[in-house]
Amino acid sequence: MASTATTADAGPVFYLEEEHAHAEGGSTMLGFWLYLMSDCLIFAMLFAAFGVLGGNYAAGPAPKDLFDLGLVAVNTTMLLLSSITYGFAMLTMDKGRVGATQAWLGVTMLFGLAFLSIELYEFAHMIHEGATPQRSAFLSSFFTLVGTHGLHVTFGIVWMVTLMVQVARHSLIEANRRRLMCLSMFWHFLDVVWIGVFTFVYLMGTLR
Repeated sequence: MASTATTADAGPVFYLEEEHAHAEGGSTMLGFWLYLMSDCLIFAMLFAAFGVLGGNYAAGPAPKDLFDLGLVAVNTTMLLLSSITYGFAMLTMDKGRVGATQAWLGVTMLFGLAFLSIELYEFAHMIHEGATPQRSAFLSSFFTLVGTHGLHVTFGIVWMVTLMVQVARHSLIEANRRRLMCLSMFWHFLDVVWIGVFTFVYLMGTLR
């Protein structure tokens, strides 16, 4: 891109302005990092709310009366395994192996569905026992925190299915690789958040 300037004793002087090169998809990755930071703030507020309200049982059931740590441990294992299998999907994506990438994404999705099924079972059992969100501040904050995480996992599974369709149609083009990378960051982020939920809500809750 050219621009001109003039001097007192000479004619116009021409300058060349070079535009900086930007990596393809750089703005997408930056935007997704900003989204993850906003999600961090949301979960931080939910954890803070649970920390304040988690001990208010209103003469209702306490965590040790409701939580089945064995079942929660199985559920945690499902999500941890899903992060491992997604890692394998990314490794095969880097090697350009479409079929193997799709297979590992499918396994990841199954682990995610297993996680959601166990969580829904836990919610249904608690509600059947009368431990509804309206029962106490503890239960309100519990259902809000754990339910918000479950909604994120649900969104991640829908996103995963969409990407599997895109990969089936267009293979591992650069745009699909970038989208899979964004989903990878999102999925591992949910794994980290759940470790916090398991520790802060379930383990520490049963020790109160």
